[in-house]
This record gives sequence, structure tokens and C-alpha cells, in this order.
Amino acid sequence: MATERRHIEIAGLVQGVGFRPFVYRQAEHFQLKGWVANHSGGLHIEVQGNSREIETFIDKLSSDKPPYSRIIRIESHPVPLQAEYGFRILPSVWDSSCSTLVLPDLAPCDDCLKELSDPKNRRYGYPFISCTLCGPRYSIIDKLPYDRANTSMQPFPLCGKCLGEYRDPLNRRFHSEPNACLECGPQLRLCSSSGDTVADSEQALYRALDAIAKGKIVALKGVGGFQLLADAVNGNALAELRRRKRRPHKPFALLYDELKNVCRDCCVSDLEARLLSARERPIVLLEAKDESCTSIHHLVAPNLTNLGVMLPASPLHYLLARHYGTPLVATSGNLAEEPICTDNDEAFERLGKIADCFLVHSRRILRPLDDSVLRVVNNRPLMLRRARGYAPLPITLPQHAEDRKLGRDTLLALGADLKNTVALSHSGWAYPSQHIGDLGSANSLSHFNRTIGDLTNLQRCQPDKLIHDLHPGYTSYRWALKQKTARIGVQHHVAHLFSCMAEHAHSGPALGICWDGTGYDCSGVVRGGEFLHWDGRSPVTHLASFRTFPLPGGEKAVREPRRSAAGLLYEISGFVALQHQDLKRCFTRRERQNLVTMLKGEINSPQCSSVGRLFDAVSALLGLTTRMSFEGQAAMALEQCARGVSSKDSYPFNLAKKDGRWELDWAPCISALIYDENKSLPQRAAAFHNTLAQMALAVALKHGEKNVFLSGGVFQNKRLTETITALLQAQGFSVHCHSEVPPNDGGIALGQIHYAHCMQAAGQPLGEVPP
Repeated sequence: MATERRHIEIAGLVQGVGFRPFVYRQAEHFQLKGWVANHSGGLHIEVQGNSREIETFIDKLSSDKPPYSRIIRIESHPVPLQAEYGFRILPSVWDSSCSTLVLPDLAPCDDCLKELSDPKNRRYGYPFISCTLCGPRYSIIDKLPYDRANTSMQPFPLCGKCLGEYRDPLNRRFHSEPNACLECGPQLRLCSSSGDTVADSEQALYRALDAIAKGKIVALKGVGGFQLLADAVNGNALAELRRRKRRPHKPFALLYDELKNVCRDCCVSDLEARLLSARERPIVLLEAKDESCTSIHHLVAPNLTNLGVMLPASPLHYLLARHYGTPLVATSGNLAEEPICTDNDEAFERLGKIADCFLVHSRRILRPLDDSVLRVVNNRPLMLRRARGYAPLPITLPQHAEDRKLGRDTLLALGADLKNTVALSHSGWAYPSQHIGDLGSANSLSHFNRTIGDLTNLQRCQPDKLIHDLHPGYTSYRWALKQKTARIGVQHHVAHLFSCMAEHAHSGPALGICWDGTGYDCSGVVRGGEFLHWDGRSPVTHLASFRTFPLPGGEKAVREPRRSAAGLLYEISGFVALQHQDLKRCFTRRERQNLVTMLKGEINSPQCSSVGRLFDAVSALLGLTTRMSFEGQAAMALEQCARGVSSKDSYPFNLAKKDGRWELDWAPCISALIYDENKSLPQRAAAFHNTLAQMALAVALKHGEKNVFLSGGVFQNKRLTETITALLQAQGFSVHCHSEVPPNDGGIALGQIHYAHCMQAAGQPLGEVPP
């Protein structure tokens, strides 16, 4: 039999998932000699033995790989034979010219949960149990390679038993960097709101549970930051949490102990069950059953039947949920629109007036990670917020990104200012960051800077070019101006289109339907109801838009849908519209006089084509929402109102050419909706959704491009997205929606990167500004 030696390189998600012990066991099974080592580029292996056995060994690397690993590429080549006496696991090797993937934080595996619940196991009840298949990763890593010394576990020396597991290639905790036990690992303690220790270890857990049962609010140091816990049945506790957190209406998420109890309160499809139970442990939006009101207080999600639900993301969450027995509210540990707290002292300072006590631990969180949020749309997962469990996994860019000069550049995309994420393009991959949030505070800007540092430091690279939104008022735009790096500006809705294209690895002709709240362009119109076309070669063209209407009060109208309603009716019929009964209900006489002054003088009343503001206006006209305390509240109310209506009725609209571009005129729809006395409120809300879908179809039919991409925050609306998709598919269009990154502004950074690559590949100028 022929003997050979082969060098094997594996690129992908192969560190921190038990791949080295897997390779060791396979090599032992096939009686191969050699070694395996973590490398900054992934995993390097050398095996020596029978040629046939080596071929089978290489096949097994792909077919039998560890559950959470992801192989992007395997390459092998023969090397000279060496004197070998066994198979070894060598220390990690770092090469700053290579990239590797960092694993997200993972929920506890079944084996760890069994040990956690076994009174005979030495880790019984230990809230930081983990192994190579589960536990914290991205939240604790400081730098690559992923070794314990480079994580926040470094201050916890392993005890003898844990060290034995860590060194044993046949143990599932071999080189499990977060490995620990009660003797040597992080510890719990319960503190008062001022930070004084009240209880330690197991007693800390039980006293925190007792506090929740008594209606208190507990700040919990979770996986990626602090959360605020309260009893989901206790109305007084929830009302106090809303008052202290300054969050009067935005829904809270719920933590359940197990799936069967979720199914008791919510309608759960097979896909939704899989998402809830997945190791990423996202929050999943579910429809509540009518009878769930007996177990969930209405203050959890005021006036909404969709509940954000999650299962335990860590052993600590599992212990809390299991011992409490009924659902817990688990919401971000922050004030409205600020990043979540990660440090104990920071939490005592920022959350001291919200929480009654703090359940903390001694393991540092190196970067804040919110809970990820998904909902199922078109029988596929739709990402609404990408964070813990998913970040910082990359998205593979189309091949041309590596074939062109720009593909060899490192690009840093800065995203937008709302729901901000940033993204790094390096070595053919795009690395979208976790959700950062709205860049409206010093804390948010600090988080923004820290996240950029994380991405560049972990990949050991610095950006050659920055990509930013064109909005001159954006914090991210002003940040780019201060840097000594070449920069590229990308229009907001163009980035939306290319964001969805990037998810589908599409770089050819495309029709983009980009609907959101606000997107800047140089025309002075607040864009948000746009149809864009790219032919794969030329610059992107603006194909169609919605008829514009004024927004009296400008930014104030974003928070007050009644102002959008006033602008909408004014556009239809002038000042007589301000005497309409729906507006009299929304405004005082003095306020209406002020509206006349603003609209007549065109004072602080920018023109708007936004579908988001159109939703706001209709929500106000139907008496659902006139003022908002959180973004999207009015649109959510309108979607909620249409729940259960299966009618396909719609209202009229006009489509005509104006200044060389198609314009969708909503005026016939709004007039019909206001005076429609034959339909109930839910039927009118449903007909409005159907009308928007018919509008999208009308433009698509005029143009004829078969590949249609839906992007923008409006497409978080399940009813609208599914209705548009069904109409377009029935006419032979291929409809592409988001899944890996959000359709909202959380996906903008990825779109900015893909746009730059596609334009460069097409030979188009990017308007690059030198440093």
C-alpha cells in the first residue's frame, strides 16, 4: 500500500467548535500520523499514512464535521514524508496576512444541560457550564487566535479536574476556552441598586428569583450585556418598569423555560420552533393565542397580538427560567435608544434608578451584544436585528470581489444612523457587525467606535476606503469626514437594494423596491418610496417613486403621525383638508392654525415620498396612532388592525409618467379609504395593504425586470411583504427578500460594500474622495 503525507488547509468556521478533537479522533480511527493546529486562516493539518485512508479521512472532514462548524474551502497537497510517531494537536499559529472566522455566542448544548440538572454531577447548577460545542465566544474574545489567554476567561486558572478535561483530546471540553466549574470559574453575586453585595453563588440566584416574585425589577448580567427582568404577569411591576425605563409602549421580550410552554401561549409553526430552539437563541415574533391573555399581562405588548419570545440563551437564563416556572420579561438593560450595559460598575450607575437589585457575575463582557430578533415571513426567517448568536459571522461576497482591484482593498462601511451596524470587507468576505443602535448619544458613538475597532483588530487589518451614506446630517457621515482615509458616498436606497442583492449573491440586473421612512438624496425630497433599476453595467437609475406630500414639522412629523396625515390631506385638497373631522380630532384649533402657517409658507415642511410616513398617516386617519413613543409604532398598529382579514379588496390609485419617471399617486386611495363606509376598520387597513401591493406590481409590470428585490424597513411588515411577493410571483417575477441581514437600516452597511464591489466590477466610477 502506498504511503503519503498531505498538508490540508480548512477555511471557515472551524475554531471553537470542537474541530481539532474531531480531527484527532478521525486520525486515530484511520491510523494516521501527523498534527493539527488552529491557524489564523482557519485550520492546518498534516497527515501521513495509507493513501486510501487519507482520502477517506479528507472526505470525513466535510461529511462528519462538528455540528456548528462551517467549511468554506478545503485544500490539500502532497508534502515530503517525515518521521512521525503519532498524531498531535499543536499550539495555534498566527499569520496576520490571513483571516479567520470568530464564532458567535451559543446556547448550552444538550449534554451541558443534562450535567446542569444532574445532582450527581460536579457542575450541577453551575450557571457558567459550557463545552467546545456551546457557550460564550464573541462576547469574551479579545484577540485571535481563539485561545483562553486571549479571552476574558484568562483571569480564571483551571482547577485540576478542568485542566485534565482541557488537555484531553477525547474529552468534549478539550480546549474549550470558557471551560470552568464552581471551584475555578466565574461566580454569581446579588447586589443592591447601589452595588453592595447582598448574596453570593446559589443564594444570589434564589434571592433574585424571590425579588422578581415580589414584583421587583432585577438587572441581570447576561451573555452580551445586562437585561432587565420582571414577572410577565405582574401588571404593577411592568408598569413600573415602563415608567423607569421611559418605554411607555414598545413591546417587551419574553423568556420561557421550554418550548412546550411557548406553544401553550403562542401559535408556533415548525420553522418558528426550530428558530426558537436553535443554538443562536434569537427572539422570535410569534402570534399570541387568544387565551394567552390569562398568563401574559397586556402591558408586555400593549395593543399587539405579536409577542417577542425567546428560550434560554445561557445556563444562567436556563436556571432562572426553570426555577421561576412562568414567563419572565427580559428586556435590554439600557435607557431608550442607548447601548446595553456590559460592565458591573457601569450598570450600577446607568441602571441604578431602574433596577431594584442586580444579579451579576465576575466574567467580563468584552463587547455588547443585544438579543437578535427574527420573524417568519414567506415561510423563511426574516432578520429584524442581527446580534448575539449571528454576529460576527461573515457573508461571502460574489467571486468578482476577489478578482478586481477593489476586492483586494479592505473596505469599512459605516451604515446609517438609525439601527446602525458597520461592516468590514476583507479577503472576499463581508463581516457585518452586531446591532449598534441609533447614533444619537455619546454612549452610542462610543459603541460605534469600539465596534469598528473590534472588527479591524480581530481581522488584523485597517480600511483602505470608507463607505458612508450621503446624508450630511448623519453622525456616521461626519465621522467619515474626520478620518484620513479615502471615502465613497452611496445613496441610502441604492444601499438598500444592494444589501438584498448581496444576501442572494446577485450582481446582475435587478429591480429594487425600496420602501422605508427616510432616505437622503440631493433633490431635497425625503425619499422612502423608491423603485430603482440596475442593468448590471450602468449606474443605478431611479425608475419610479410615490407622489410627494409635505411633512409639517419636519423631524417632529416622524414622531407624530397626525402631522403626516395633515400633510397628506393638505396635498390632496389644500387648506380645506385641515377642517376634516379626522384632523380636528388630532389637533387643537391653535395647532391647526400653526399648520396653516407652516404649510402655506413652506416652513419646516419638507416634501416626502416615504411609504413609512404614508403608513403613519393612514394609521392616524383611522384613529389608531396619532403620536409614537417608538419607531414603527403606527405601522405596527396598522398591520395589527388588518389581522385576520383575508379580503383582497383594494383602493384605486394612479400611475403616470412625470418628468421622465413613473409616479404612483396615492390620492385616490386615501380619498376612498377615508370615506369608505362599507368596510370595517380592519377591512380598510387590509385594503390599504393590498393597494400598496398592487402599486408595486403595476410598476414592476411597466418595467419588466424579472429579478425583484424588496428592501427597507417597511418590509418588516409580514402582511405587506407576503402580499407583494404573492402578486409578483403570480406574474412570473422572481422575488428576493432579506433573511441574513435586516431589511431596515441594519442592512445598509452590507449594501454599501456590495454596491462598491459591483460598480467597480462594472467599470463604473464611485465618486471616490481622497483623504
